[in-house]
Amino acid sequence: MSSSHALLTRLVALANPDGGYGYHAGKASHPEPTCLALLALATAREPFAQPIANGLACLAHNHQPDGGYRLATGRPEATWPTPIALFARLALGASPQELKPTIDHILSIESRTIAKDPEANDMANDIDLTLVGWPWGATNFGWVEPTSWACLALRSAGLETHPRVQQGLKLLLDRAFDSGGANYGNRVVLGTSTEPIPGPTAVLLLAVQGAVDHPRVDAAVGYLRMHAAKSTDLEHLAWARIALGVHDSDTATRELFPALDQKILALASDPATSPPRPALAALAPAATTPMRLRFGAHAAPAPGTPAHAGSSTAPAPGLFAKITSKFRGVMAAGIAKLKPLPITAAVHIARAPSYDAPLAEILATQFAHFRQALPLAGKRVVIKPNLVEYRPERVINTDPRVVDAVITLCKQEGAAEVIVAEGPGHWRNVQFLVRESGLGAVLDKHGVRFVDINHDEPVKVLNLGRLTRLDHLYMSRTVLSADVLISLPKLKMHHWAGVTLSLKNLFGTLPGICYGWPKNELHWRGISQSIVDISCTHPANLSIVDGITGMEGDGPLHGTAKHVGALVMGLDPVAVDSTCARIMGLPPERIPTLVYAAAKRVGRIVEAEIPQIGEPITAVATKFELPPLIDRELLPAPKQPA
Repeated sequence: MSSSHALLTRLVALANPDGGYGYHAGKASHPEPTCLALLALATAREPFAQPIANGLACLAHNHQPDGGYRLATGRPEATWPTPIALFARLALGASPQELKPTIDHILSIESRTIAKDPEANDMANDIDLTLVGWPWGATNFGWVEPTSWACLALRSAGLETHPRVQQGLKLLLDRAFDSGGANYGNRVVLGTSTEPIPGPTAVLLLAVQGAVDHPRVDAAVGYLRMHAAKSTDLEHLAWARIALGVHDSDTATRELFPALDQKILALASDPATSPPRPALAALAPAATTPMRLRFGAHAAPAPGTPAHAGSSTAPAPGLFAKITSKFRGVMAAGIAKLKPLPITAAVHIARAPSYDAPLAEILATQFAHFRQALPLAGKRVVIKPNLVEYRPERVINTDPRVVDAVITLCKQEGAAEVIVAEGPGHWRNVQFLVRESGLGAVLDKHGVRFVDINHDEPVKVLNLGRLTRLDHLYMSRTVLSADVLISLPKLKMHHWAGVTLSLKNLFGTLPGICYGWPKNELHWRGISQSIVDISCTHPANLSIVDGITGMEGDGPLHGTAKHVGALVMGLDPVAVDSTCARIMGLPPERIPTLVYAAAKRVGRIVEAEIPQIGEPITAVATKFELPPLIDRELLPAPKQPA
């Protein structure tokens, strides 16, 4: 049996009873991993005809009346899997004429363009914001991955010369780095260069194959080749091999394949790997890969497809929808007024001079003050650390030694189950982040399960904050089912929110499959407003801030390390974050998130109402350098009494 056939056999064994595939074994089927599996099985159709039929049947359950594909129980605006489904169905022999409703649906979706949006200008002042591509969610901004899949699928359907495809390809080149690669769409944020990511780079290269001759394409190939030579991550390696396989005109790329294929097969032998990984591993070295576009026969537009499709914007809500939304708003406001404040606003500050200190003992001493109000015995506890990106030279994430200590605390307190869960806003490949950051070793040590919130089952809940004007939020099933949710952030400055602490940390409780990468719609609707909506709807029960070494300046990614030597704990997240802001030297009354959250009764902001136990603020206060240009994001400084 060939290694590829063995991988496909393993892949089939991971199928759900409905014939589809989830992002993780045993989890509900989703269109994207189902399509990746179908593309892999397309390399050996005859022996796997029945699993292919089963997968297509599952995919059909997510086919919407408008021609789009999305998770049937997911967010209606999140139609980004549609071009992936189109490409998979074309690869398996469906004709463009048969799939015309899906093609028309893709062409009807246009990304938002902007001319004078201050936040977007700060985020993307080096890219062309007038170009139209495809968003993660309808009516939002264009990003590399959804635009790449749309261009790839439409080109596969014969729409090579369609104006939308041509502009989409132009957008992709505009977002690529001169030095090589791409991320989700921003090369520069607030004057600071971002860094490329293998996954988006690979999908971009698939989209532009054979269509564009540009130095940035060559540079992207070089970036992937360099990354593949040193990477040990299966997902990164497989995507790199797939993309390089259709950009193999140079000797250096072809010479890399034997060693790369060997690495991929070795890593794919792990029986615990999630369904998309063996699918990608099987696609990577496939001689008859469906990822290589065919030209010539499909060069003309599909019959009956309009040259210009309709507007991308979602239809305006009707009168009934407006009345319903108004009613929900009134109901949410009523619930908010009745919402009790956290049982205590007390905040405990403990000295922790280094990560080598007995952190579990320190946390146990702190928690003794809160045990009666929040017992952990017999509870299902979900710990939400801050895991954004992994850069070994930067203090971006909650230190794994603090996570280790919190898990130890939960076990000592008799928790029935402990889960660590996170949904990073930038990197989709969370398994890479967990391993490289050192968190994976901690989880293995304790036998604790990690849940990738970005790909967790979404649950529609009434938005009790309403500051974003969203009627509902889609939150992680794992988070909502917790008896106790612990927010475990790093003490950091944030270039738009001012600070990123226990409240901002809850951004990662909303699945990326509903809001994209980054969760841009929430940023666009207002970072502070989104944070408060999430906290009103499902707040953390306990907040513990890793303030041993924080980040000052251009946080949350590009700031510098700042030693404080403290752990901060409390049940009231606003009180905890206000205390941390005072430690950092930023008045909480200037931070919109904290002011709005206090007004919504998420917690208390006034210092006199926050009993300080353990060390006083003055004992650990350390003035942090503020992020650049942060003054325009903060509220005016409160007037001092005469």
